[in-house]
Amino acid sequence: MKTLHIAPGLSAGGLIVQAVRGAGRPDKVLSWPDDLSCGPIDSDDPAARATWWARFDDDWKIEASLREFWERVRATDDRLVVWFGRHSASELAFFLAWTDRLRDRPFDIVDVTGLVFPLGREADPSATSGPVEAVGIIDPERLRTLLGRERPATALEVEQASQNWRKLKLENAPFRVVTATGLVSAQLDYFDSSLLQQVTPEWKKVVRVIGEAMVLCDESYFQVSDTMLLARVVALVGEGKLLADGDLRDMRSSRVRLPR
Repeated sequence: MKTLHIAPGLSAGGLIVQAVRGAGRPDKVLSWPDDLSCGPIDSDDPAARATWWARFDDDWKIEASLREFWERVRATDDRLVVWFGRHSASELAFFLAWTDRLRDRPFDIVDVTGLVFPLGREADPSATSGPVEAVGIIDPERLRTLLGRERPATALEVEQASQNWRKLKLENAPFRVVTATGLVSAQLDYFDSSLLQQVTPEWKKVVRVIGEAMVLCDESYFQVSDTMLLARVVALVGEGKLLADGDLRDMRSSRVRLPR
């Protein structure tokens, strides 16, 4: 039977493609195009997600991409292998949504949460990397070692994941973040304090503020994209909590500071 690897994001998909090719396998890879850790999830209609994302990128044709994704999954007879990490909000959100959508269809999983890898041939043979928590940050050579190590998703974990997703859909919060107990809803200002902590009375590049905030708010998790943090910077400027210099749509050239 042919194998179709399901990647939890576009970047992760590119890495898995490289791993599959490096292993000389004929497997195919299908990448999930969305980030369900943010925005409305109460509707399964791709048009609803497209309308919301248009506020941030009106050139992104995500509606067509979502429809193509689910149509390919529906039509294929290939063995499905779903990759994800439980400490990445976007990857875990995708996995939960997947289980709710395909809870009656068997599939295998590769859960990378907490995996460690040897550092390399020139390193101490006993040395290993720190634990990784997301597919999208593992280099292809290491991903290649995970091919063939998938396992069937159990009925219990599928049911629990599906129930978790249904709860999150009912809450339909602006954000979903990873905690020690799993994915939970978060309010619109959840990341604001992390952003404000990085700003001073002196001008500072927005890209630096966002980068430092991502480290602070992520802790041992991967919680949020730079796109969403930029949206919150714009909102904080609109609320008068930050002052801006330049076009905030360009985070590399624009600057912000605290009001004096």
